[in-house]
Amino acid sequence: MKKMIIRGGQKLSGKVTIGGAKNSTVALIPAAILADTSVKFDSVPDILDVHNLMLILESMNVKSLFNKGELEIDPTKIENVPLPGGAIKSLRASYYFMGALLGKFGEAIVGFPGGDNIGPRPIDQHIKGFRALGAQVVEENDAVRITTGENGLQGARIFFDIVSVGATINVLLAAVKAKGTTIIENAAKEPEIVDLATFLNNMGAQIRGAGTDVIRIKGVSKLEATNTHTIIPDRIEAGTYLAFAAANGEGVLVKNVITEHLEPFIAKLVEMGIYLEVNEDSIYVNSGENLTPVTVKTSPFPGFATDLQQPITPLLMKANGESKIIDTLYPERIKHIAEMQKMGAMISSRDGVITIGHSNNLRGATVKASEIRAGVALLGLALMSKGVTTITHADNILRGYERIIDKLRGLNVEIEIVDE
Repeated sequence: MKKMIIRGGQKLSGKVTIGGAKNSTVALIPAAILADTSVKFDSVPDILDVHNLMLILESMNVKSLFNKGELEIDPTKIENVPLPGGAIKSLRASYYFMGALLGKFGEAIVGFPGGDNIGPRPIDQHIKGFRALGAQVVEENDAVRITTGENGLQGARIFFDIVSVGATINVLLAAVKAKGTTIIENAAKEPEIVDLATFLNNMGAQIRGAGTDVIRIKGVSKLEATNTHTIIPDRIEAGTYLAFAAANGEGVLVKNVITEHLEPFIAKLVEMGIYLEVNEDSIYVNSGENLTPVTVKTSPFPGFATDLQQPITPLLMKANGESKIIDTLYPERIKHIAEMQKMGAMISSRDGVITIGHSNNLRGATVKASEIRAGVALLGLALMSKGVTTITHADNILRGYERIIDKLRGLNVEIEIVDE
């Protein structure tokens, strides 16, 4: 494991370019095995999750080559094998191989997904969708075994009980080669789902309605890539840098942004009194003073993203008064709170509501990054604090933020990263 050492009081200034979306990439890589040809992606973020997914591909005899943001995957000699525990246990999004393998072979054996510990994330809606398509699903020995009979997967109408990004993606991957038409109702509308559908449609899939709450998928027998798919920019990475710059910057230009993907987040910054200059594909932000406290309530897209509730927290500590965060998706996403309290932050959680007060006596401490977004929020707080902060388990931050050390250095912030 690695640790980050950050000297407080450093101000961000300059430009930063946002990379490809992590949450798109971890669905697109499993989706690539559905192709009957080699597949190429660009704007692929160089993060640990990508390398873990490449290890999983290798276990299926799928060759992949990653170089300077370009990833080539050749699934033409894929072998249908049970997926291993090792890398897959460390990576929540590996569960997208359930839908991809089911679509490819009509069966899948996948170890139970791991990933960040941010509270329960059941896969009951995924299983409901697979069963509706005609699959048998059995949970045994820490694995999910999914099989189909002689008829294979059949198109079906599926209504999700809750809006689930993971279930929407997994069922979409399974249905793209099923016989007949599948209709997903109460589907998630995230930009990453639109990105996945665009990739599949460009290979010959027939998916309509991605980005709305009803997605129609007419099954096809063949998928062939004819061009390179460019992954959309990471809206969570963009929001993180915007929050840091607003809290502790001297003028930062965040480049390669699809501003429509960040509208609820931008609205909160404006409500607080932050000055933003929103351009076509970039946002300029200056540090704000005399900020107004706000209430943030997370919800599925197009609402305020749950992945941004922790990164915005250091900024809320600059507001004159009490702000509140209500995470309706993952109310147990509070592992950052005890660590922030060690640094003198006025923050607490009760009955599903996080309360954040004005915090002007922040000091460096040794704290733990227990997961991606909690870890990066501690990094933002460290920059606002007096003295030196050491963040242990910093690998968790590196899992989700491409070249974050280099990018912060480009913003005139010095961070040391060393082995623990």
